[in-house]
Amino acid sequence: QVQLVESGGGSVQAGGSLRLSCAASGYTYSRYCMGWFRQAPGKEREGVATIDSDGRLSYADSAKGRFTISQDNAKNTLYLQMNNLKPEDTAMYYCAVRGLSSCKLTPMFPSFFGDWGQGTQVTVSS
Repeated sequence: QVQLVESGGGSVQAGGSLRLSCAASGYTYSRYCMGWFRQAPGKEREGVATIDSDGRLSYADSAKGRFTISQDNAKNTLYLQMNNLKPEDTAMYYCAVRGLSSCKLTPMFPSFFGDWGQGTQVTVSS
């Protein structure tokens, strides 16, 4: 059973930085697409960034130039470094994985990802 556990969220002022982590366990996919998504109150869940087993990266326009997704395969951990945070980045952040597929074949839509963590809250004040 796949388990994803996010951590690293918190409250920061605009312009600050946070680093989210997602510890993954229980799966042995040799091919996968992992991603970070976020959901603000009253809004739909949206993709932020993805990375796959080939190291292919993809970012939403809102994340480009400010966020960096990375992975440590030895630790089975996914990261999201978020810099220059803005109040509009306030949301619950989730990590997710789609096994047996690369991100090249996986649009950055929540419906394509089958396993999810419980989320970590990020709050950015102005």
